[in-house]
Amino acid sequence: MKAHHTMNNILLLEDLPEIRVWLRKLVLQVFPTAQISESARVHDAIALVQAVKFDLALIDLGLPDGSGVDVVTKLRDLQPDALSVVVTIHDDDEHLFPALQAGAFGYILKEQPRELITEQLQRISQGEPPLSPSIARRVMKHFSEKAKPQANAMPMVSLTDRESEVLLRVAKGYTLPEIGVQLGLSRHTIADYVKQIYRKLNVSSRAEAALEAQRMGLFG
Repeated sequence: MKAHHTMNNILLLEDLPEIRVWLRKLVLQVFPTAQISESARVHDAIALVQAVKFDLALIDLGLPDGSGVDVVTKLRDLQPDALSVVVTIHDDDEHLFPALQAGAFGYILKEQPRELITEQLQRISQGEPPLSPSIARRVMKHFSEKAKPQANAMPMVSLTDRESEVLLRVAKGYTLPEIGVQLGLSRHTIADYVKQIYRKLNVSSRAEAALEAQRMGLFG
């Protein structure tokens, strides 16, 4: 059973007006009732994040006054249940991994066909991280390479049954309070589990955790 997220408040951070209009149309196609706040600068987006509770933020990386990664970080710190999705032209490791490490839930490339982006946005409400195919391949390759040096010492990270239950729910996009209710535990206990799991798996974002859960066969 997948989590269904309602996207009531959405932040769009994009400095090019024509791309902002295009993105807004796409978003309203997928989330017709959403309230959209738009911003063209990192500074303004951070002010919005401090003032408005968002369910989703679509964030460009290269902006006139800095990097969208700062907004991903700020959102993670102030609103841990909000989902940040990077929407960019950059498909290289130098942009991808800092964004995922800062807590981005997904990473979408702008040059993809419109239908594909729409499909990836639809996945968000199913709790699935929206990753462009080439990005997903890059992340998987990164993990398989990262795992190689440890192959002899540590063939597979071992999680307890409870940790596996929590990881699966994190990967499916449930929020910490939702996981707490499902497992009959407090939000703080779940937060401790998540911290423990991320440390064991050596990951730092929900998208990375979801890919690890997939690799470990938890979706089976």
